[in-house]
Amino acid sequence: MSKGHEVLEALADRIERDGGDPARVDIVRRAQRFKRSWVELAEGLTALRRNRRYEKWGYSELSEYCQKELHIKAATLEKLVLSYGALREHAPEVLRRDGVAREIPSLEAVDYFSRAIGADQDTAGARRRLDAPREVLDELRTAVFDETRSVGELRKRFDPILRPKSASEDAADSLRKLKALAERLSSAAQTTEGLSEKRVARVVAVMEALVRDLDELLDKQPKRRGSDAA
Repeated sequence: MSKGHEVLEALADRIERDGGDPARVDIVRRAQRFKRSWVELAEGLTALRRNRRYEKWGYSELSEYCQKELHIKAATLEKLVLSYGALREHAPEVLRRDGVAREIPSLEAVDYFSRAIGADQDTAGARRRLDAPREVLDELRTAVFDETRSVGELRKRFDPILRPKSASEDAADSLRKLKALAERLSSAAQTTEGLSEKRVARVVAVMEALVRDLDELLDKQPKRRGSDAA
C-alpha cells in the first residue's frame, strides 16, 4: 500500500469518526480508488464543483481543497473534470462500464481525445480547437473508447495529423538525433577493444566538438511546443 493511500485511508477514517460530512468522506474514498477508476473521482469532483460543498469544509476554491486534502494538483483536477465532461458528451456508454467486463479508457487517453475535440490549452490558458477533419476525430473516438488504446499509441498514430511538426521542430529533432548518435559513437569508441589510444582520443575529440556545435545550434532553435502535461 502506498504512503498516499495510507494517508487518505487515515483521513477518511478520522472524518467518519468525528461525524464529518458523508459527502466529504465519499470524495476521499474516491481519491483512494483513483488509480483503479478515475471516472468515479472525476464524477465526484464534477459534482463538487457544481454544488460548491467544499466551502462548508473550510475551503474557498475546489483546487485548494484538492491540493490540501486529496493531494491532487490543479492541473490534474482540470484534466479529470474536462475528461469526464468529454465522456458524458461523446461516450456516455463508457460510464456504465465496470472496468472488468469492459475496460475503461485511461485518463491520459480521454484527455488526449478531450484536447483534440476542443479542450486543448494554449500558453495563455485559453482553450482552442484543433483543426482536424471529422473523419479523423471519429477514428480517434473509436481508438479511445472502443479499442481503449494507450495514449502512447494515440500520439504515434494521430499526432502527425492533429499536431503536425513545423519545419523548425523537424530541424531541431534532426539535430537531437545527430547529437545522440555522436554521443553513442564517442562512448562506443572508448569501449571497443583493439583501437589505439590515439585513435580513440581523436574520435572522442571530434565527437565532443560536434556535440558542442549541435548544442549551439539547438540553443538557436525556437522552443518546442508544450507537451500534454498531467
